[in-house]
Amino acid sequence: MIRVALPYHLRTLARVNGEVQLAVTGRVTLASVLDALEASYPVLRGAIRDHLTLQRRPFVRFYACKEDLSHEPLDTLLPTAVVDGLEPFLIVGAMAGG
Repeated sequence: MIRVALPYHLRTLARVNGEVQLAVTGRVTLASVLDALEASYPVLRGAIRDHLTLQRRPFVRFYACKEDLSHEPLDTLLPTAVVDGLEPFLIVGAMAGG
């Protein structure tokens, strides 16, 4: 099971408390985790990625094992600790300004 930590506003939108656990079959990539998340919580479609391009929204960031994966290609494999459920995959709402 992949553990996904969502920011407060996305947890509220999806009506979940705490981390989300997802079953991902095959290669565990950024895209496969986001696909599984949007399949389990359809209300999140378009909130994290653009509907047409499937690219990350500008003020959403992805982290795994203290690494910023936000600018990595969507076919990037996630670290073993995330795949094994030891560490969560973090989706973070970024802030602009100072």
